[in-house]
Amino acid sequence: MIDWIQTHYIEIIGAITGLVFLYLEIKQNIWLWPVGIITSALYIYIFFDTKFYADMSLQFYYLAVSVYGWWHWLHGAGGKSEGIPIIRLKSGLAIILLAITVAIFVLLVYVLINFTDSPVPYGDAFTTALSITATWMLARKIIDMWWLWMIINAVSLGLYIYKGLYPTSVLFFFYFTMSIVGYLQWKKHYISTSTSTSTST
Repeated sequence: MIDWIQTHYIEIIGAITGLVFLYLEIKQNIWLWPVGIITSALYIYIFFDTKFYADMSLQFYYLAVSVYGWWHWLHGAGGKSEGIPIIRLKSGLAIILLAITVAIFVLLVYVLINFTDSPVPYGDAFTTALSITATWMLARKIIDMWWLWMIINAVSLGLYIYKGLYPTSVLFFFYFTMSIVGYLQWKKHYISTSTSTSTST
């Protein structure tokens, strides 16, 4: 047991910080972004070591979006103390995001099949493409991103069990269940703020 912990301590720490990130995300706490930076840095190493190359590349994207999200949550509210509001995904933007996600998926599949030894190129590309879109939606506080995370986390759970990444599998089991909780919490907050806004006007 001790030998296993010593061998997998980076993955264990990454799983812990990932759970902290998820808690802060559900609570809409801005400290989720620096915690996300730490988690991404750890998983760059983990995914490189286990040949999840698309997921590894995704962590670099997470680092960049974490900086953007941190800035947007701080300054995107136009000086409002309560921060930026939760919004719904509009149909025009949804079509654009779908097209971008499909394009990213196709590109990643091509790269993974032809230039890497990834054992699960389609699954890796699928979760990576959706995660890119969902993380951008998180930075913009679009509530519908929770539906994407439910899909991502369910598929990722199966992939990580297949690869024997058991601490990460536990993390993604909690990710899946808590993504449902996150959606319900955000929806409750969205309805309450929408009601209060309409009442005040």
